[in-house]
Amino acid sequence: MKLNRIALSGALAAAIVAQAQAQVVPTSQMDNAWYTEASALLNAKLQASTQFKAKNVILFVGDGMGVSTLTAARILEGQLAGAMGEEHYLSFETFPHTALAKTYNVDAQTPDSAGTMTAMMSGLKTDAGVIGLDEDVVRGDCSTAAGNEVVTALELAEIRGLSTGVISTARITHATPAATYAKSADRNWEDISDMPEDAVTGGCEDIASQLVNFEPRLEARFTGIDVDGIDVVMGGGRRHFLPKDATANSADAASEIEGDRTDERNLIAEWQAMYSDGHYVFDQAGFDAIDPAETTRLFGLFNESHMQYEADRDNDIAGEPSLSQMTEKAIDVLGNNDKGFFLMVESGRIDHGHHAGSAYNALTDTIEMAKAVQQAVEMTDPNETLILVTADHSHVFTIAGYPKRGNPILGKVVGVGNDEPAEAADGMPYTTLGYTNGKGFRDLGTETNADATYSLDNNNGRQDLTTVDTTSTGYHQEALISLGSETHAGEDVAIHGKGPGAQLLQGVVEQNIIFHIINQSLGLVAE
Repeated sequence: MKLNRIALSGALAAAIVAQAQAQVVPTSQMDNAWYTEASALLNAKLQASTQFKAKNVILFVGDGMGVSTLTAARILEGQLAGAMGEEHYLSFETFPHTALAKTYNVDAQTPDSAGTMTAMMSGLKTDAGVIGLDEDVVRGDCSTAAGNEVVTALELAEIRGLSTGVISTARITHATPAATYAKSADRNWEDISDMPEDAVTGGCEDIASQLVNFEPRLEARFTGIDVDGIDVVMGGGRRHFLPKDATANSADAASEIEGDRTDERNLIAEWQAMYSDGHYVFDQAGFDAIDPAETTRLFGLFNESHMQYEADRDNDIAGEPSLSQMTEKAIDVLGNNDKGFFLMVESGRIDHGHHAGSAYNALTDTIEMAKAVQQAVEMTDPNETLILVTADHSHVFTIAGYPKRGNPILGKVVGVGNDEPAEAADGMPYTTLGYTNGKGFRDLGTETNADATYSLDNNNGRQDLTTVDTTSTGYHQEALISLGSETHAGEDVAIHGKGPGAQLLQGVVEQNIIFHIINQSLGLVAE
């Protein structure tokens, strides 16, 4: 059998090819299971697109979704489906092309989301904490921003006449989504109340205002262009769009005064005045009522701050859509443009689950993102849509010990050949999953909101887990080093790709290559 190995990536692909060429006959049930999975992956890889030009691009970013997160999430999803778990694949892990991305910022070995997403969106690495600006900016110094703006893939797609969309389960003004449309010397300038006086008087504009004014701002930067603005925006973060006035509260406001803005502007009202054809929604009912066939512009802000964790969505006051539901709606709306579209989808709360030391929340949000990716795959033509799935950075999240095959990934370590939890040198059981740093152990029972940990004192170091159900939704893993929240990590992250142009994903690459792959596929920059 003659096989093309150029399209394959990694040691697994090489092993698949070698076995296929040697026509090895499986000698055991385990070999047979492996062979079946390997053959399926090989077929998928050999059927990869030979085209490099796409009509549409969808970029999925799992915030904080490092390789250990992928491994643990795939095992958990498999176990939730009744399998042992290790043999399972998340939807995008069967994509035919894969690479590893180096995530460092220009000034940071372990990065933040502002610098990493700016790299992915512009093709240029930059400093930590700055959005849409190159490395010559000084973080927090408004006067250094002018002249250092970068151009993003979303902006170029707008100029080319494509429809554009930005989705996040975090605040839509948070670092990752903001890097698609904003220029800010500090990622924390989400609304005017977050900005120092010298930045305001110096002419810098807050991120929420930049989103609403995206169209006129882009047209002012480039003479002779005429764009129609971002077509679909959905996420959290209403507080940054509303004045600090109770009369402006949404119907499902959780705070006595929902808005944070101190300039008396209601940016939601401004957006509605600017786009008479637009639909603004803030809850599940409004979202469900949107007919994509009749909608050209959609703005959804579903929470005062971040949207709920996937596991906690049932506790939302007025209900909010899932990431997969938002992805489906966005593709339906953006697909109305015959020229094509660019869509960025962020699962922002994977990162927040890890920061809170809750593997359960981080992994269940990862699983939901995999469902959103599958939704995108099923709704698009593989010959005309490039789908990329990656992360901005990883976390200090570990899979350790020597648990036996099929041991619950959220459980205590039970060794091969044993039925009882293994004991550490201190005589106490320990879990497979853990964190190097953070706020430490919690046993919060059925709590589904990982952020509940922040109201409690740190609880670091070893705990006796003998009677603790570590698979419960409210369990937070032990953490060695005491910090206000768990931190990012600096290792490479995976990029999975499918569709025209994904062939360029090979080996270990700089993170900013993602922009260049998108550009290659959509032809955003005139040659």
